[in-house]
Amino acid sequence: MAPKSSPKQSSGMGGWLKLIAILLGVFTPIVYLLEQNLESFYVFDLDQLKEVSQRGIDLHGNNTRAIVKYIVDELSGQPSLSSYVNLDEQWVFNNAGGAMGAMYIIHASITEYLIIFGTAVGTEGHTGRHTADDYFHILTGEQHAYVPGEYEPEIYPPGSVHHLRRGDVKQYRMPESCFALEYARGWIPPMLFFGFADGLTSTLDFPTLWRTTWLTGKQMLGNLAKGKL
Repeated sequence: MAPKSSPKQSSGMGGWLKLIAILLGVFTPIVYLLEQNLESFYVFDLDQLKEVSQRGIDLHGNNTRAIVKYIVDELSGQPSLSSYVNLDEQWVFNNAGGAMGAMYIIHASITEYLIIFGTAVGTEGHTGRHTADDYFHILTGEQHAYVPGEYEPEIYPPGSVHHLRRGDVKQYRMPESCFALEYARGWIPPMLFFGFADGLTSTLDFPTLWRTTWLTGKQMLGNLAKGKL
């Protein structure tokens, strides 16, 4: 015979369930309301990011460093964006979905992030299934992508944009050196679980995890303090 739970245990479980129900009742309508108004929280424009990336490529060709500087200078020079662009170019390794590269965080907030992501030696992995739309502006090199059921890869050369829609998933590869301006808009915090998973379960590179947490948290909290979700 299975042991019966004590009245104390039942009371404790009931209390937790009641608390969860209250939290869901409070936060569900708030999240729903915010979801309906996500567009109002974005400060970066899709067309502008595409245009500035293309201009950087046209001006500097395969000089990735010069392209990145041009993009950051252009964005920080816009009065509406200057306070949201991080000029402190700190690179950190990023392991996610089996792929490895490095990133420079230009902006990170609750509803947007803008980074330079890439590698000089190539990589391959899983895109992740995310709560935000992801726009991958190829600056130098190529990115290849694959979805089940297709027999040919998607090829993204410099100047193209790979749009991974919210909730979709693909296999991707950077055959050789490739760098991109990556822009995500939607709910960013849930994406962090994917970003940290490999570090916690595979690489165990805790110094990189700590540095990534510090840089991301600094950006998110700093922008939140400015009223930017």
